[in-house]
Amino acid sequence: MTDRKLWIRNADIVVTMDGDRSEPANADILVEGGCIRSVGAGGPEDPSNWEVIDAAGCVVTPALVNTHHHLYQTLTRAVPAGQDALLFGWLKALYPVWARMRPEDMFVSAQLGLAELALSGCGMSSDHLYIYPDGVRLEDTIEAAATVGLRFHATRGAMSVGESAGGLPPDSLVEREADILEDCIRVIDAFHDPSESAMVRIGVAPCSPFSVSRELMRDAALLAADKGVRLHTHLAENAEDVAFSLEAFGCRPGDYAERLGWVGDHVWHAHCTALDAGEISLLARTGTGVAHCPSSNCRLGSGIAPVRAMRDAGVAVGLGVDGSASNDSGSLLPEARQALLLQRVRHGAAAMSAREALEMATLGGARILGRAAELGSIEAGKRADLAIWDVSGLAAAGAWDPVAALVFCGPFPVRDLLVEGRPVVRDGALTTVDPAAVAEAARRRAARLME
Repeated sequence: MTDRKLWIRNADIVVTMDGDRSEPANADILVEGGCIRSVGAGGPEDPSNWEVIDAAGCVVTPALVNTHHHLYQTLTRAVPAGQDALLFGWLKALYPVWARMRPEDMFVSAQLGLAELALSGCGMSSDHLYIYPDGVRLEDTIEAAATVGLRFHATRGAMSVGESAGGLPPDSLVEREADILEDCIRVIDAFHDPSESAMVRIGVAPCSPFSVSRELMRDAALLAADKGVRLHTHLAENAEDVAFSLEAFGCRPGDYAERLGWVGDHVWHAHCTALDAGEISLLARTGTGVAHCPSSNCRLGSGIAPVRAMRDAGVAVGLGVDGSASNDSGSLLPEARQALLLQRVRHGAAAMSAREALEMATLGGARILGRAAELGSIEAGKRADLAIWDVSGLAAAGAWDPVAALVFCGPFPVRDLLVEGRPVVRDGALTTVDPAAVAEAARRRAARLME
């Protein structure tokens, strides 16, 4: 928490994402103690001890929320061997590279990816770390998040079924299941913060049905329920994934998830590109969330996720950039645009509005990470995670609707990003880490992996 008092003054529009989806114009936001005190016209009674942020010419939104990432992959962008492969081929090409990573690589890769997210207006990110070579631990990424200043939902992923046992990953990257569960308990006990202002929360996240056993999926679900934390995995990512499930388990991915306790409002699945109508109904009925990763799905040729059908059925959907080896960008606002465009390609020009896409990038993400009570909208009493977008320049010049312009126009780097009322980006520049130093460290680490 911070005792900083902030007066965000005279914003052109505040996109509140409140229950009425109100968008007050020429509005002020008062922030005190890391919390939003008021939204509307007028400043504090005594402004003498308030820091002023002039938001004239700007749109203010809730800070964006990234619901799926593999931050360790940021050092392996545009690897030639995986540039033109489908999911399984891409993984097989990259596994040997990832197996050479060290704890220092994990820290630098996560720091780079989170810095990139911050500059795109993201205030909270999940991460799915499922490889632990050469002494790597989950705290390598948690420590990186602390340096950048973003809220961090770190999930303890794992792979336990290697090639020799019929799985996809090499045996060198799998772990003993007892060790996986023991380490899940360790990191939850050490780092999970259930408070409403939490900067770090922990989830349990076996990588995928094709890289872990039935027993680990079941035991992970039981552990998460016992510890009161969230569950995450990949599900129905493409046709290959569905075919694997049918052959190995005799059922579709949704049925497999339901049998093992992987549905409920504490669960969110990544991708879900190949769900059928029955699986969509299952997720809606059980309150299970989905992290939609449109650019990654396009990059790997995985298909167009049925987001329109999911949202119409009542499924909670957020956005994710996915790993930077399959995107290969880590900027979140473009994912909102890509999500909108893909649904329009599939269903027509009225399939999704710019505001609906922006809602998925903010409130939708907060919902599936279990944080909608305190984040995802700009309302009195909620935490002060705010993104301020300058729409006075060339990128939005001529735009009649500045809110829709955030999705239709651009690209827009965020001007100011506040997390818990603290500035992470100010005037387009990171305040917490030196971007040049982060980039140079990443280049050195990537060069070693290339050797």
